[in-house]
Amino acid sequence: MIQASDEPVLLREERDGIVRLTLNRPRARNALSLAMMEALLHALEAVRADPAVRVVILAGAGPAFCAGHDLKELRSRPERPFYEKTFATCARLMQTILALPQPVIARVHGVATAAGCQLVATCDLAVAGDSARFATPGVNIGLFCSTPMVALARNVGRKAAMEMLLLGELVDAPTAKALGLVNRVVPDERLDAEVEAMARTIASKSPLTLKIGKEAFYRQLELPVAEAYAYTARVMTENMLARDAAEGIDAFLEKRAPVWCGA
Repeated sequence: MIQASDEPVLLREERDGIVRLTLNRPRARNALSLAMMEALLHALEAVRADPAVRVVILAGAGPAFCAGHDLKELRSRPERPFYEKTFATCARLMQTILALPQPVIARVHGVATAAGCQLVATCDLAVAGDSARFATPGVNIGLFCSTPMVALARNVGRKAAMEMLLLGELVDAPTAKALGLVNRVVPDERLDAEVEAMARTIASKSPLTLKIGKEAFYRQLELPVAEAYAYTARVMTENMLARDAAEGIDAFLEKRAPVWCGA
């Protein structure tokens, strides 16, 4: 589907420290065109540089969250350099989400397939409407979901990941939750309220603590256990020396609400 020239491929809303980024190609089921991925990268870099932003919500306009890469765009340019640029941009986008200081919540409705499922797996948290469906169906069209596999295999068990990758079948929301792909499943009509409540809870925390914790979480996963403990002990020591840690502990002991300074 062609995006109308006057319609941005990505919408941005901000309120109370929460930024909502909405994929805006509804007629194409929010397929990740190169322009869409570049717009997301630009928006995320702006979020990274804005200390007022505490949480990011990633959503999709129209009937779906995201149907993966734009296959029409890929077939319209059957050239190795374009394919390399597309998949390298996708890899950069996923790594940018992981490296972002602010937590990112996927708000999932409709389908999240292929690179759309990869987006869900990459986000720090995911909340799905009960009618949401997930799949890595590339095997059905001769294009194995190799890059989505990276995020999928790091979020669900190996057998479950291989089943999704080899069968290419849709998985319903309760199954996705059982596999660990999403955190919560709620009735569709409560999806926005649930995501908003989660975002507000996170936004009430110290932004420095969120940044420290998110970075440490992903880094320690790649370390052997002994190294992970040594690394996180150093992280906790540095965290204890922060003003927000002192404020948070004092506020707890004094039975009052903390006032964060972000340092």
